[in-house]
Amino acid sequence: MRITFVCLTIVFVLSLHASFAGARRFAYSYEATTAAPGALELENWVTWQTHKDDDARFNEVDFRHEIEFGLTNRLQAGVYLADWDYETGNSIEKSGLDYSGSALELIYGLTNPATDWLGLAAYEEIKAGRREFELESKLIAQKDLGPLVLVYNATLEAKCGGHELDERAGEFAQTFGASYEVSPRLLLGAEFLHEINLPDWSQSGDNIVFGGPNVSYRFGNWWATVTGLAQLTRVNDEPDFQLRTIFGYAF
Repeated sequence: MRITFVCLTIVFVLSLHASFAGARRFAYSYEATTAAPGALELENWVTWQTHKDDDARFNEVDFRHEIEFGLTNRLQAGVYLADWDYETGNSIEKSGLDYSGSALELIYGLTNPATDWLGLAAYEEIKAGRREFELESKLIAQKDLGPLVLVYNATLEAKCGGHELDERAGEFAQTFGASYEVSPRLLLGAEFLHEINLPDWSQSGDNIVFGGPNVSYRFGNWWATVTGLAQLTRVNDEPDFQLRTIFGYAF
């Protein structure tokens, strides 16, 4: 039932955005390429997470609105205008909408996957919200093999929260993605996500692994990318399934 639902959801989203296009192949992984100087793009993210083993009624929908622009041949900046979410379920103390913060993102290209043996980029994100502050550092690697593109991201995230920002935690994550260009408009692939929680930075927490299919479609200045991930481990308080859609327009 879940596999059928994932497939139907992906088809539905693509039918809504049949005119989308662009360069982003993955929903959870970043690529080592950066925007050209002066380029401007609007991105909208929707991530749905559902069903925990200890809370079958759990649902969370996260929204992100981002503007990306190229500064130099190597440097790209992005502004997350607003991150907000809606949560419901037996394990949620207060259901409803919540604003989580806004952020600044910088990506610096170290090598180019089109001209070098391996493309590398460094990523830094600074996010602030109501009683929340986060730093996220990422190393991005990309290998182009003709129509096949492979990417790997290693991410370390530090979080501070609470009334005096004295509640501290971290997370280490890895993503791997493969995308094959079936045609100039249609790209198919898969993504995997591995997360390790670091509560209080004193010990390793849960190891969670997700995996699933990836679809990207392009048309003109529009594009859309969809990835559905199922949990491949058995961590009871993590969602069994998540679906992320990113659609954007290049000006």
